[in-house]
Amino acid sequence: MGIHALSENRTEFETGILPAASVQDLEAEGHILPEIPFDADQIQPASLDLRLGLTAYRVRASFLPGLGSKVSDRLDQLSLHRFDLSDGAVLETGCVYIVPLMEALDLPDHISAAANPKSSTGRLDVFTRVIADNAQEFDQVPAGYRGPLYAEISPRTFSILVRPGSRLSQIRFRSGEIEASDDLIRQLHDAEPLITTGAVNVDGGLALSVELRSQGPGQPIGFRAKRHAGLIDVDKKAACDVLDYWEPIWSEGELVLDPDQFYILASKEAVRVPPAYAAEMVPFNPLVGEFRVHYAGFFDPGFGHVSGGGEGARAVLEVRSHEVPFILEDGQIIGRLIYERLANQPEQVYGQGIGSNYQRQGLKLSKHFKAYDPGSL
Repeated sequence: MGIHALSENRTEFETGILPAASVQDLEAEGHILPEIPFDADQIQPASLDLRLGLTAYRVRASFLPGLGSKVSDRLDQLSLHRFDLSDGAVLETGCVYIVPLMEALDLPDHISAAANPKSSTGRLDVFTRVIADNAQEFDQVPAGYRGPLYAEISPRTFSILVRPGSRLSQIRFRSGEIEASDDLIRQLHDAEPLITTGAVNVDGGLALSVELRSQGPGQPIGFRAKRHAGLIDVDKKAACDVLDYWEPIWSEGELVLDPDQFYILASKEAVRVPPAYAAEMVPFNPLVGEFRVHYAGFFDPGFGHVSGGGEGARAVLEVRSHEVPFILEDGQIIGRLIYERLANQPEQVYGQGIGSNYQRQGLKLSKHFKAYDPGSL
């Protein structure tokens, strides 16, 4: 069912996130304008991966263009260096880059969009945001937007190798406005548990707590990123040895987060996202502590759900403390999930024969690393 058909034939799922078939309709009808045809696996169950273009700009600082300004105009003012990505190029830690994306938009007046880093990008501590012309917020594209998209990229821990077509961000499209989530969460949980362990806490989203106890012999509770580690090619899977980049964490029960250190932890609860819904984790909640818990944060329909071959999957937490050391304790609430319905039923869900990397996950590093072997210590 296309977007226009959906608009003309009002259905129960008229408002919500567009599933893959509707994203394909957007492209077919000229509302998504790729420079080259989509890759075969570029459209996800409820989102579209965004590809880096041919050119990158190193800039003096992060910026938003603001009303009445184009990103290209600000690049003329703020760019320090322009370089070609065709043969691959290194984006270094501590620097800010702007890369025009291969996908531009010409959205209908009732369709807006929101972006976030892909899961694998967040797990590398690569701070990535999407910018549109006239934007006053990162990662937000207003309904009816017509224009190019840009990625702001700032590697925080590991320098990365990228090239045209590398995918660091994803975008999802929404028909209508976001609906209140808490009542929806309670209804969904009553019909089928959204978490497989622990008590349900719903207040501004479904609460998730941190797991700081080992899940088996030789299993760490988390990983701390090593500074000054090697280069990571974002397009190569299972190419890096874990211990060259990460220090396993063995202490149990509590963990002191050091400022400016990056940690990979996992939720105590295993999460389920029903097929006709998607979820998003609030990336930073000052009410539970001065730290960020997630860069990527988007959970596709079917994540951890039996429909996609899952039996619950833990949320991987990309944690960075702000300013001061902070003590996390086992079971402490660390973030909340907000659920939203899709505009119509998806034809395919996460993990359903589409090469999904993180279905049934526990504590898991990004796809760039080989499987962790405790015996290698």
